[in-house]
Amino acid sequence: MTDARRGRPRSDQADRAILGAAADLLTSVGYERLSVEGIAARAGVAKQTIYRRWPSKAAVVAQAVLAAQSGVAIAPPADTGDLRADLQEWALQYGLWLADPVVSAMIRGLVAAAVDSQTNATRLYDHLADPIRTAILSRLTQEAERGTLRKDADLDALIDAILGTMLYRVLSSLTDDPRPDLGGLVDILVDGVRAQ
Repeated sequence: MTDARRGRPRSDQADRAILGAAADLLTSVGYERLSVEGIAARAGVAKQTIYRRWPSKAAVVAQAVLAAQSGVAIAPPADTGDLRADLQEWALQYGLWLADPVVSAMIRGLVAAAVDSQTNATRLYDHLADPIRTAILSRLTQEAERGTLRKDADLDALIDAILGTMLYRVLSSLTDDPRPDLGGLVDILVDGVRAQ
């Protein structure tokens, strides 16, 4: 017995057009002004085509952002032997990437989508936040193994402080030049965890 599917087969071309349109509109008009109708018009598909694939605007935006960011690899901070300099350089490079208007618009859209849905929030964490946390934790763990960090240092709190500050800057549209804020933040945090 064969398993016949009802309706038309799903089109990869339509999926790409929808996700591309959502990413373009998110960047140009922002999450609040973006609509499923606008995505459909830009993609050249019916609104129902979108709703057959995604249950809401938030879901299509989350998928579009994750698809657009899927090729981005987050490397751990370098290990030159100077934790402060390594974290400052990493934070600067990551901060400059976040300052890109397209990237910051997409991150703001994904955060808005995450607020609408626990599923989107989980996807945000799994695909963006967790790889970044893992990259930083890798470098901090190397330092802890050398004995240069306090044994009771809360590395998760340090990572949260760095990433939280960066996310705050993106959400506040304060993304033009991350150097002053991030350099000072890294100084304070490294001083707080360094072994005496």
